[in-house]
Parts: sequence; C-alpha cells; structure tokens
Amino acid sequence: MTIGRGAANAYLAGDDVRQIITQAFESRKLDGKRVIILIPDGTRTMPMPLMFSLFNEILRPRVKALDYLVALGTHSVMSDQQLSKLVGHTVVNGKVGDTNVFNHHWENPATFANLGTIPAAEISKITNGRMSQDVPVTLNKLILNYDHIIICGPVFPHEVVGFSGGNKYFFPGIGGAEIINFTHWLGAVITNYEVIGAGYTPVRAVIDRAASLIPVPATCFSLVVTHDGLAGFYYDTAPEAWKVASALSAKIHIRWVDKLYKRVLSVMPEMYDDLWTAGKGMYKMEPAVADGGEVVIYSPHIDEVSYTHGKIIDEIGYHCRDYFLKQWEKFKRYPGGVVAHSTHVKGLGTYDAATGVEKPRIQVSLATRIPEERCRRINLGYIDPATIKIDEWRNREDEGVLVVPRAGETLYRLKQKGATAP
Repeated sequence: MTIGRGAANAYLAGDDVRQIITQAFESRKLDGKRVIILIPDGTRTMPMPLMFSLFNEILRPRVKALDYLVALGTHSVMSDQQLSKLVGHTVVNGKVGDTNVFNHHWENPATFANLGTIPAAEISKITNGRMSQDVPVTLNKLILNYDHIIICGPVFPHEVVGFSGGNKYFFPGIGGAEIINFTHWLGAVITNYEVIGAGYTPVRAVIDRAASLIPVPATCFSLVVTHDGLAGFYYDTAPEAWKVASALSAKIHIRWVDKLYKRVLSVMPEMYDDLWTAGKGMYKMEPAVADGGEVVIYSPHIDEVSYTHGKIIDEIGYHCRDYFLKQWEKFKRYPGGVVAHSTHVKGLGTYDAATGVEKPRIQVSLATRIPEERCRRINLGYIDPATIKIDEWRNREDEGVLVVPRAGETLYRLKQKGATAP
C-alpha cells in the first residue's frame, strides 16, 4: 500500500514529511540491513538536504550501513563541494561521517554488472514493433553490496520516458550504455512531442522490465516538487509510488494554454550548466509553439554544449528525427542517447533524402555564451544574450510572445487540438 499524501493546491509541512518517512520505515524490516539510497544530482529541484537529514535521523540508527549513490546517468561526476551543496552537509572525500555519498562512475566499464538481457521478441511487443533487438541490462554493481535499495527523487514531465522518477533512477540513473542508448533512442523515435507528459509510455515499460532483473529488493520515495514547496510525497514500490506521483505531477507541472505561441523565451536557471541539461527549455515548450515559431534558450552563464558529449554533437549537429532515420547507415555508429538529445533539442521536422533538405517545424536559438560560429555549425540559431532585455518580452502573450522564468520543469501544452497561433 502506498504511504504518503499530496495535493495540487497545498504543500506538506516538515512534520508531514517526518511522519511519512517514519511510517515508511516502520512498514519495512530494514533493521540491521545495509541500505543504499539513489538520489538525483544538482539538475533537479528537490529538498535533498531535508531528506538527507531525516534519513540520517530516522533510519541511520536502525541499519548497519546507510549510503547514497548519485544517479548521474551520463552527467558530470560531482565534486565534494557540489555534493555538499546537494545533501546540505559537508562531504569530505565522498563521505559525511560514516556515510558514503558515491558518484556513479558511468564512464568506467568496471562499474557495471550484467543482470541479463531483454530478448528482441519482448522488446518488439513492448515497443509496439518500433524496435526489435536484444537489450543487455547492465547496472552499477555497487548496489549488489546492499540488502535494500531506496530510490528518492522527484517526478516531472520528461522528454524520454513521459514522467521522470521511479525506476528511471536505475535506467539511465545508474545504468550501462546499452540500455541508456536504447531507451533514449526509442523515446526519440516516438518523439518528445508525443512522449513528454504522456503517462505510462513504452520507454517506461522497458525501464520497468529491466528493473525486474535487479536481485536486490527496492522501494521508492517519489516527490512532487514546486519552487514553493513539496506538494506530494509517496512511498511504495517504485512503479506504485511513481504512478501516484506522476498523476499529481500532471496536475501541477503541466500548464495548459489557450493558444500556440510564436516566440518563447526560456530563461534557464543556473542548475543547468550546459545545453545538454538546459535543452529542457525546448523540450517543455515545443508542444505550445506554433509552426514556424521560435524557442530561445536564454542562459548567459552557459558556455558549453555538453561537457560529456560535446565532441559528438559537434560532429552530428542538431537535427529532427527523420534526418537521422533516413540516413541511419551514416549515423548508427553514434550513441543513441546523444542522437536522441539532438532530436529533442531540434524538435519535429521533415527531411527529404532526395534533396537533402531538412525543414524543422520551429526554430531553436541559443542566447548563451556559446559562440555564434559554433551555434551555426551545430545547426541552431544564435542571439547575442547581451541584446536580450527580458522586460521587453514580458506581458506580450496577446502578441504570441511568452517569457518562461526558471524554465525546464513545467510543461506547456495546448488545451485543444486545432488551435491556431495568435
């Protein structure tokens, strides 16, 4: 049974959170066990310091070990200083007292254990025939040293899987390259436009199937967070906690608009430090932009496309899905996760293989410190960020212009199909 509560128009107090955590741990026989908690990195809005303190207070005295593993996916490894900010306690050499705060070293093949394979026939069934291949399931072998795994992370609309959270903290959180690349490319083939905020998706089904191969028992805290407070907090198995949280996230994190916009200024917060993460300013806006419109990703602090995958993106650029699908022999050697990111940032479009002409549905421009030459080379527009005066963009919704402050977590969607741009 799911433990927790939430509402679309109220926030939980600290005592509510403490009560839910206490009740959750009383429902599980964790005394004397070694427990590891999977947590997000700094690119997610979440009251992690509060969670860390309460887990230390309520759970630590009862268990043999309580450690943390940051589910980085393929994001940059975090320094002690960054980890300290994340958990709200001083981290020295990856430790807070006797508690380890581990980075997920996705870049090191020795990190992983092979848990098995999802066969091609099953993949074909799950994906409705879109894909048909064996998918190896590899995962950070560190979790095999523990008796119980707890996932603790927020739920938001997500471009690859529909809504984030739950078993996504395994894949891609601490998963190997094969399943990361497969699931991200599957999401890209379906398209961000169709997947984001869509509930239970084929990508989620693959992730849940992969998680079923994990031999260690796991439970999950799913949070529904806004910048004003914690709206929902649930504990159960990962699929069940995620199910309740994603339903509340759909009420809170999706903003339904009456008309499509011509231009959108996505103002990105500093927790996104490269375009790889700040691309969410496009993902969350694409369904609310009219054909021929433009999304401007405004982030004067960003000076890099991707700290991890920048070299590959420089080679392939940003293109719509069909650009890659119709030239697959040329691009199949590249990691599916990187190609997927390319299509997510570019959005819907068409590609004529006979003429080599690509026609994106909308324009995506960067107002960052990434130089104009590089923006053009990777097939994105460029605007000098110094020329952006946010006040000149505000209060122009009637003209089809929208400013989205602190973009990246709220999804914008059109209320009714068939509406036209103002």
